[in-house]
Amino acid sequence: MSSNTGENNGRDKLCDDNGQQGGGSEDVVSNTNECTSCEQNNVESITEAFNSVAILDMSTCANCGKEGNSDDMNTCNKCKLVKYCNAACKKKHRTKHKKKCERRVAELHDEKLFKEHPPREECPICFLPLPRKSELILFKSCCGKHICCGCIYAIAISEVSEQLEEELVDLCPFCRTQAPNSVEERISRIRKLMEAGNAYAIYELAGYYDDGDGLPQDYQQSNELLLKAGELGCHEAYHNLGINYDLGNGVEVDKKKAKHYYELAAMGGCVGARNDLGIMELKAGNYDRAYKHFILAANAGDEDSLDIVKQGLKERLVTKVEFASALRAYHERQKEANSDARDKAAASGMFRTQW
Repeated sequence: MSSNTGENNGRDKLCDDNGQQGGGSEDVVSNTNECTSCEQNNVESITEAFNSVAILDMSTCANCGKEGNSDDMNTCNKCKLVKYCNAACKKKHRTKHKKKCERRVAELHDEKLFKEHPPREECPICFLPLPRKSELILFKSCCGKHICCGCIYAIAISEVSEQLEEELVDLCPFCRTQAPNSVEERISRIRKLMEAGNAYAIYELAGYYDDGDGLPQDYQQSNELLLKAGELGCHEAYHNLGINYDLGNGVEVDKKKAKHYYELAAMGGCVGARNDLGIMELKAGNYDRAYKHFILAANAGDEDSLDIVKQGLKERLVTKVEFASALRAYHERQKEANSDARDKAAASGMFRTQW
């Protein structure tokens, strides 16, 4: 009995996590956990203290070799490859760095330029990619949406009464607003969309100034609107601006500017601009770059580019693998955008693009 009492007294000397006396094996475990917890807390404290110390990302000045904190150094704003300790070193090193910088800038540009095209915008009603042919799409001046001909046709023929068919075509399939009765009314609606920042409305208004339809013909105003629409995300506007500089429509012919705007449009997903870029490179004798553009355009569903890729295969400028891949991608894009309603609308002649 005395030995048992001794054991109990030993256990009684142990303290639980709260600093109170207790007995039994639970107290032993509790005491052990306390020690482990203390050690863990110490490790965590040390880790936090270590992490709190600023670890500097050191870089070397490309001109003088002086080391410094990368965040505080002056980076080449074109190629992002080298850093300098100050603006003076950056200026001194400019001549030595120029060729390498230009080469890297060109590489970065081409990486953006030769990316696959993003998916086409979808019709907000059927959710299919919009058709490639612009005449099979309507921009609605009421709601600012692009509607495919298939949805307009499907809504029109859904009514049993033929007497209502003409009326239904004049209603916007998306917002159910009556079509404008004149060019002037449509322009008025477009101006309201412009105030809301709709890039495609700005693009549409540029077309009216270019054609002199409902507005005095003004090529300068048209080009200014195209530039603004492009900056807001309408890549077709950049394409049209490129065409104007390429052909001299309202401006002096400037092939360099034309190529610049074609490239901006192509990088945004405009397939027509991609095709025009390919033609420019082809005329310049840059066959490798030209067929890169044509293949990308064919992959996005452009039939004209696919024909040129096919011709390139005959002239051994395109490999069989490249042509087969482009052909397969072309048919996939066509299949994605096809529907019975669109085929019937295109064949019916009822689709009207003026509104």
